[in-house]
Amino acid sequence: MQIKIMFKQFLGEPLWFKILISTTLLSSIVFSSSFFSGHPSIQCFAKLAAAVFFFAYAYKMRRSRKNFIIFISLAAFCVLLAILEFYQ
Repeated sequence: MQIKIMFKQFLGEPLWFKILISTTLLSSIVFSSSFFSGHPSIQCFAKLAAAVFFFAYAYKMRRSRKNFIIFISLAAFCVLLAILEFYQ
């Protein structure tokens, strides 16, 4: 039941948000797969896509301070992992 409610809420979002979230989630999943494990630059891109995903949800949740801090922290952690992956 909760998944149905969340899906209906997602469908009510603006088109730019739906495209951004769907694209970043899909690219993060695809580029972090084992097929691309030998390419650090692609792994870096996957982590940056996850960071954009979390930043978008942080922007959406900016009215709730707790949720905003959680999503910003996750996004910053993904950026940190991307930087570390890039310099390896």
